[in-house]
Amino acid sequence: MNAKKILAFAVALATGMCCFAQTERSQVIEDGGTGPFKSVAIGDKSLPTHMIYRPENLKAYVAENGKIPVLLYANGACANNSLEMSRLLSDVASYGYIVLAIGPYMDMPDEAFYAQWKGVVRGWYPETKEFAIMGNGERLTPYTAEEKAAIEAEREAARKAAAAAAKKKKNKKPVVTVQQPATATYARQMLEALDWLTGQDADEESEYYHLIDLEKVAAMGQSCGGAQVLAVAHDPRIKTCMLFNSGMGEMSMAGASKKSLANLHAPMLYLNGGTADAAYPNANGDWGLIADNIPVVKISTLDGHHGTYYEKNAGAYAVVARTWLNWQLKGMISDSALFMNDAYGKAFFPQWTFDRKNW
Repeated sequence: MNAKKILAFAVALATGMCCFAQTERSQVIEDGGTGPFKSVAIGDKSLPTHMIYRPENLKAYVAENGKIPVLLYANGACANNSLEMSRLLSDVASYGYIVLAIGPYMDMPDEAFYAQWKGVVRGWYPETKEFAIMGNGERLTPYTAEEKAAIEAEREAARKAAAAAAKKKKNKKPVVTVQQPATATYARQMLEALDWLTGQDADEESEYYHLIDLEKVAAMGQSCGGAQVLAVAHDPRIKTCMLFNSGMGEMSMAGASKKSLANLHAPMLYLNGGTADAAYPNANGDWGLIADNIPVVKISTLDGHHGTYYEKNAGAYAVVARTWLNWQLKGMISDSALFMNDAYGKAFFPQWTFDRKNW
């Protein structure tokens, strides 16, 4: 066994993965994104816990541009699928990134799925954008204090009624409750995927052999997934963190809390949907707790907690994601203007608020 194979075998043992990449299923989402390297979404037999978004012709990308950077992604609600962000992740991949998203491969229904969200982003009341209703009638944005009180009163009345009914029952059997996991996924899955990719890059039998830039790794999460990012942000391989519609504030979630902000060691981006975003207060709370040596940008839009993920190619949020990655991982200084030049940012997004510190 030569030295290269010994290294690959050692890495595989360390990560618990002993197989080289084996694409089982794949699909193209929205014609492969808006970028120059049309993307594909892949299910790989040797990484069944994740869905991979990447340029379809990976070798052609690397031949033209050099090794490809990596984006680790954790889902909103800490869910075990990347359905909600499939348009954004596909679009980002088409600009030259390999995305490892938590959740097994699944066929994305795309138009059939997104049709139910018709009107989410642009169906707000145009001036205040205080709340939105999905096409299926479900409300998206936070309830007021009065509405929350009314809902809780209804629940309390229901609990009392159920308790009274239970007392009338004779020979009542004890109720056995099963403790459900706090979330469907766990933060370390992001690092496990990076370990897998590291092994693939070292394995000369893998289709990813020597194609991956393991020095350029970003971690991104939406909502609960943002907490998962903070939980693993201490890993030195992560060169930038991106929290979309997320923040800790005084919460503890997915193994993270405001103490997890101490894990940060690299530039960070917050993107939230403004006052209609449930995570808006948390993001603002984090702002004052981030250490003075961590460069951070915070962008507030008017799009609520679900951003523009349901627009074609994920709209403006996909633009922000890929522009930040171009700057942070590829060194494309011109793309820093969106985040560092107020006049430039306002020219494209006049209703957004841009904040930054420690640069």
